Parts: sequence; structure tokens; C-alpha cells
Amino acid sequence: MPNKSNKWWYLLFTTPLLLIFITVVIIPFLIGIYYAFFEWDGIAANPKVFVGFENFVQLFGDTRFLASTWKTILFTLLAVISVNVVGLVFALLVTSKLRTANAARTMIFMPYLIGGLILGYIWQFIFLDVFTLFGKVTGFDNVFFNWLIDIDYALYALVFVFTWQMAGYIMIIYIAGIQGIPNDVIEASKIDGANGWQRLRKITFPLLMPAFTISLFLTLSSAFKIYDVNLSLTNGGPANSTEMFAMNIYNEIFGYSNYGFGQAKAIVFFFIVAAITLTQVYITKKREVEM
Repeated sequence: MPNKSNKWWYLLFTTPLLLIFITVVIIPFLIGIYYAFFEWDGIAANPKVFVGFENFVQLFGDTRFLASTWKTILFTLLAVISVNVVGLVFALLVTSKLRTANAARTMIFMPYLIGGLILGYIWQFIFLDVFTLFGKVTGFDNVFFNWLIDIDYALYALVFVFTWQMAGYIMIIYIAGIQGIPNDVIEASKIDGANGWQRLRKITFPLLMPAFTISLFLTLSSAFKIYDVNLSLTNGGPANSTEMFAMNIYNEIFGYSNYGFGQAKAIVFFFIVAAITLTQVYITKKREVEM
């Protein structure tokens, strides 16, 4: 039986964390819900006018918010696919008989260690100077040019940088999943005559479903909540063509001082992200295979 004195140690260590979580997350979230029902400019001296659900109804007439919603969904769809495909390919490569596997893992994972703001400014320089120069030298200036100033390419530039940042982190999760597959199963499939593609499709992918669940959840939530790279790389431009959910909410609250309306957007944003990520976890959990 567990020692009763251990309960006091558990309480001692968990209580401060619980208090911090309540103070930093729960209380601000509840205050945000409260503000969403008021029209207020954020200045304490000015009155808050109760408007009920008017802020939420007003969302459907905010064309800029609806446009940012579509852009965020498109960005998330592209980013989730690219990050997971690239991360899985990297994981399969570095877990194969590659002599430089350890060095490759380190190099691929390193972009994740760079802060989002710094990463955005680095790639801003690359798109502005390196891409432009390379296009002029090679003659492929219809491909290698500053994507950030083109409405049709700016979103893809954001997807590219996000993939470059996240793929190494997702690779680590897939590596852990691949290394957790029993060698007996792989050897038995080889004896039965299964080729590499058949082993990948019939054995590796089904047994990687727990890793898929985690990776899809992380990429979905991160893509929906992207702000730092969005700010430093494009700042929502050109012509608001890359203004995502988080940036639109930030601009509404701190740029236009519409605290109540901005909080209503934030609440809707929270429920959209929660609904999509929980649905994804539920679907992928059902497809997991016990080893």
C-alpha cells in the first residue's frame, strides 16, 4: 500500500503548480469570457457597456476576421500535411542504416530551437536577398524571388518556414514511435516475403498511430495558434493576405482597442481549435493498434 505520508509530498509539489495554472490560465480565461459581453476600449477609467451577444453576432459581419479564418484554415491544412510528411520522411531516413544518422538528427532538429521571432527575421532576409539573388544568377526568377511581397506566394512562404521549424521536432516523435516497434514483427514480415513498401504500409504505419495522434495534435494546435513567425516574417502582409487568427485578435485588442470584440474573437478561436484538435485525437485514437 502507498505510504500515507507520500500524499503530503504530492500535495506539496502539485499545489504551487496548480495555483500557477489557475492564476495564469483559468482566471484570465474566465475574465476574457466576461469581457466578451461588453463594449470596452481597455482603459480602466472608461465604462464597460454590456452588449450581451452582440460582439459574437458582429463576428459574422467582420469580413477581415472571416478572411483570416479562411487563411488560417488553409495554412493549417497545408502546414499539417507538410510538417508530418517531412518529419516522417526524416524519421525513416535517420532510423535507417545511415552513417551520419546522429549528425542528421541534430541538424534537422536545430531549427526548432530557434525562437519564432528570430526565425522569421532570418527567413525574411533569405527571401529578400538570397532568393532574389539566386533567381537573378540562375535565371529562375519566376520561382526564386521575394515571396513575401506577393499575395499569391506569401502564405506558402509562411508554410515553408513553419515546416522548416517544426519538422525536426515532429521527427523526434516519429523516431520514438519507430524505435518502439518490436524487431520480431519486422523480422517475421521479412521472412514472410513482405517488401519494404508492404512493411511500411501494413506494419510501420499502423503501429505508428500513437505517434500520428501526438504529432497531428501538436501541429494542428501550433499551426492554428501561430503568431511569432507570422509577425516577424510577414506581419500579416501583403495587404493582410497572411493575417492569421492570433494576429487578427491581437490587432483587434491592442491595435484598435476593441477589448470586448477582441475577446469574443478569442473565445470563438478557442472553441474552434478545441473542437478540431479533440476531434482529431478521437479519430486517430480509434485507429491505434496495440502492440
